[in-house]
This record gives sequence, structure tokens and C-alpha cells, in this order.
Amino acid sequence: MSETLVLDRLDDWRRSHDCGALRASDVGSEVCLMGWAQFRRDHGGLIFIDLRDRGGLTQAVFCPEGSEAALERAHVLRVEYVLAVKGRVRLRPEGMANPGMPTGAIEVEVTEFKLLNTAATPPFPIEDRIDASEMLRLKYRYLDLRRPKLAANFILRNRAVQSIRRYLDGLGFLEVETPVLTKSTPEGARDFLVPSRLSNGSFYALPQSPQLFKQLLMMSGFDRYYQVVKCFRDEDLRADRQPEFTQVDIEMSFVDEEQIMLMAENMVRTMFKEAADVALPDVFPRMTFAEAMRDYGVDKPDIRFGLKLVDVTSVVRQSQFQVFAKAELVKGVRVPGGAALSRKEIDDLTEFVKIYGAKGLAWIKIKEDEWQSPFAKFLSDAERAGLVEAFGIEVGDIVFFQAGAADMVNAALGNLRLQLGERFGLVPEGSFAPLWVTDFPLLEYDPEGKRYAAKHHPFTAPQAGHLERLAEDPAGALSRAYDLVLNGNEIGGGSIRIHDRETQKAMFAALGIGDQEAEDKFGFLLRALEFGAPPHGGIAFGLDRLIMILAGAKSIRDVIAFPKTQKAMCLLTEAPGEVSLAQLRELGIKLRTRDKDKDKDKDKA
Repeated sequence: MSETLVLDRLDDWRRSHDCGALRASDVGSEVCLMGWAQFRRDHGGLIFIDLRDRGGLTQAVFCPEGSEAALERAHVLRVEYVLAVKGRVRLRPEGMANPGMPTGAIEVEVTEFKLLNTAATPPFPIEDRIDASEMLRLKYRYLDLRRPKLAANFILRNRAVQSIRRYLDGLGFLEVETPVLTKSTPEGARDFLVPSRLSNGSFYALPQSPQLFKQLLMMSGFDRYYQVVKCFRDEDLRADRQPEFTQVDIEMSFVDEEQIMLMAENMVRTMFKEAADVALPDVFPRMTFAEAMRDYGVDKPDIRFGLKLVDVTSVVRQSQFQVFAKAELVKGVRVPGGAALSRKEIDDLTEFVKIYGAKGLAWIKIKEDEWQSPFAKFLSDAERAGLVEAFGIEVGDIVFFQAGAADMVNAALGNLRLQLGERFGLVPEGSFAPLWVTDFPLLEYDPEGKRYAAKHHPFTAPQAGHLERLAEDPAGALSRAYDLVLNGNEIGGGSIRIHDRETQKAMFAALGIGDQEAEDKFGFLLRALEFGAPPHGGIAFGLDRLIMILAGAKSIRDVIAFPKTQKAMCLLTEAPGEVSLAQLRELGIKLRTRDKDKDKDKDKA
């Protein structure tokens, strides 16, 4: 800990500017700044302190011209001490200006200061360029948030949210809060459960989304609703996932897909311009789900670069290479200039695709006088010609292939494509490519449960005439759903909802939800549908993911003030934690220890 020093009271001192505000035009002004000591440089007769707050940095100079007393006392100052300084703004000496710093033309000549608090030595430097582990930074998150880059993320986030609120308010939307303690309903992930003390043995669930409540608000006549809302999902985590996350939830009545998509498109375009001065395209391109899977292998394609997948199943159907000949689907991706990849690099890519269920990765390097590949000898002249035509193969290329079940082939090659785009520098920095994906399947087959599940959720309306397909061709039924994708990330998703009871019951039946189960879980919604529900639909945006992309961050943890680790732990508060037996008894929860169970077994014996 730091040495014991006498601290000053703030009293009637008031900040005149933040630490990023002063410019050459302020020279001669008397100012009062407050913040943390970012850096300290002692030059004997001069002491320089870079004073930091969330606005930026200002260089404060303690010198005889300003105050001999302040200079003498400043020798005790250390990094992260909290200060208030008064002084005059002056230009930095010739040749000493810092053009890379917004306040780099000036400095404050300190006439007096107050030491408001001391600080222990931080466990890592409060700088943007640090090599401290994320685990350490999360443990001391309040220090991590002092770093200018992270602080800038939250300034950006605030601007974005305020822009969204202004935009929706201008269109007549009402912001309505929905319950946090609600009933557990199947929505695709595990619920976080909260035991009820007043109803022994019963549980609330934290909402995965306000889905049912926003539909009920439409039935209540609140025809334009939105909410910036916390949602919760108990699922495996990754860079763009957290157990608690923020959603911009929007619902509208008496609309179709086009109206909702236009509203959402304009909202995102406005927010990007107002929050970050980024101009998005005047029209967002569209692609069907089938086209996305065909060309990119994923339903959230990054269209900032090429490397489209090509289906060559028919070209190699009669091949002597049995891996191709017997496969349900054979697809490939051509990488111009990729023949320069080493065998080690190819082996690394092979290990990568195994994450998605692939057993290996077939490849061909196109050399001047040969096709270099473990399986090239099995290809006939006709097959080679067919591949050249299909891919537009040229000397110096490499072509990667995947063969097998369609889901695996698309997942493996679709994600490999993203790796290759990064590795070969094909993704333009600082660019944004929005895309609507439409015409999603209504259902998807769950091989573990051996049944069909809702692709989005069970309240998504089928396209006209597709409800009838559910009985004979459930996989072919399409929904009125749409996703907004940005740079390969789904940032928003929505649909037109089912608004009549009979269609909703038919949807439940297709999902294997019987009348009694439907009544137990969704009885209140089914009853509401009997009282004149309007046609309605909406969209929900993942705010954390949206800000992550806008800020150029690598993880949503960089845009959430107090995030969890990948094990859903808060290293700062050490949550989740144990609770007392008294608390558990109040909730009607009984715990049996292993030793007690053994004692009972002995008593029985």
C-alpha cells in the first residue's frame, strides 16, 4: 500500500473541463481539472503528471512559475493517485507538442492542487497496450475500465443506446418493462431458475427473452413496443455469448415483414451514423437461407469477401475416390494463391474443421505441371476438367474439399472459409457489410431428440400455404422469419408471429407438444389469442454483439461493464457463491450431505 498522506477535502472546488477538452484556443484560461495520475515524470525542477478521466488526458506541469509550494508537494504523487488541479492553460514548448493526443498542443501550469486520494500499485498498468491476462483484468475490472480503450467502448455504447431510443420514440414506440421473474417455457436454451419462498417447491425462471409478454402487449393494443432489456440463458459460453445479455426488443402490430425490416434497417443505419459516424449502405442486400447455406455454408455469412463454396457432388459422383463417390454432398472452396500454404498450416486447418464433425480435410494444390494432393491420382481427366470449370482453378491455387452429410459439410467449410479469409487478409478492415437473411425453415430436425424443433421459436408464423406442409414435408415448410447479419454475426432476428389459436395449436402439434402440455406451459397465451389478437411481428437485436462489432472489439466482454468468464463466473464478486443453510431452509430447499447419507445407510443396517 502507499505511504500515509494527509488527504485534502474537495470543498468548493468544481471541475471546469474534463481531461480531454482543452485545446490551443483555451490558452490563457484558468481551469480546474480532476482525475487520476496516469503517468508521472520527475525532471528535478519540473514534475509532469498526465491527468486522466474518461474524457482523455491532459498534461499538468508543476513548476516554479506556477507555484513553488505545489512543485515541492508534488514529489509525493504516484500513478493512480486522485487529484484536483488548478492552473493556467499554456502552449507546450516548441517541439514538445504531441500531435497524436487531442490535448497535445497544450499543458496546464499548476498553481495549486488537492490530493483527494492515494492508490496502491495497480496489478497491471492502466494503459491500452498491456499483456495482463483477461482473468486478472476481470478480477480487477474497475481498474480495467479505467483504460481509455475500454472507457471509449462504453461511451460508444451510451451513444448507440440513446440514438436507438430517440429513433424509436420518434416513430411512436412505447418503452414498456416486462417481468424478470416469470415462468419457465421452452425457448431453445436452459433457463436460470429462482426458487420461490412464498410458493414452496415452485420456481420462477429468468427470461430468455420477453417473447410472450411482447406478444401480449400487442394483444393489449400497445401497437408499438420496445425495451432495452436484460435476458438470461444458461448455455455454453464463447466470445460472443454471456449468461446475461442485453437485447433491444421491438414489436409492432398491423405490419408485415417489409415494414419491420425497413424500420429495423433505418434504425441500425441511423445508430451507426449518430454513434460512430459510420455510413451504412442505403439498401441492405437480401439473401434467402437456402442461398446462404449453398454459397457460404452458414446462415450468417460474412459477405465482405469472396471464397464462395461450390457444390461439386455431380462432378465426382462416379469418382474412384470413394470418399467423394459415396458422400451425400461434396463441396469445396478455392483459395487463390493458397498453394503457398505449408503442410503444417494445412494440418492445422484439418484440426480446425474437426470441431464441426469433419473427419479430415481433402485438398489439392495446383502446381504448374501437376495437381499435388493425396487423392489426385484417383481423379479422371473428365473430373479434373469438371473441377477446373466449377472453381475457375488457376496455377497457384489450393482447393479444400469436404464430403459427407450436408450439415457437417456446410458447417466445416463455412467456418473454414472464415479462417481462410482472416489468414489471407481478405477481410477489409473497418468495413461493415449488413445483410438480411430470409425464408428460414420453420422447423429443424433434432437428431438427439429424434423430432423436429422450431428453427426460431414456436410462435413464428409459417409462410402462406406452408402450414399444410407440416404433416408430409416438415423440413420443407418455410417461416416468416428474418435475420439481420453484420460482418458474419447475427445482430438481430425476428419474425411475423402466429396470431390465431388454431394455427398456434397446429404448430404445437408439429413440435410434439400435446394439448395438455400446451395448456400447462402456454395456456395464458392461448387464451389471449381468443380475444382478438392483431397481426403482429417484431425483431430483437443483441445490443452487446452490435456494440462489439461497432467498436471493433474481439469479445462482447469488452463492451459489458462487468461480464462473466467462459465458465459463467464473475471474478470480481466471486459469483456464483454459496449461501447459508438458513437461506436454503427459508426457501424450502433441503441439502443432504454425503456423510449424512452414509449415516442413514448405517442406521438401516
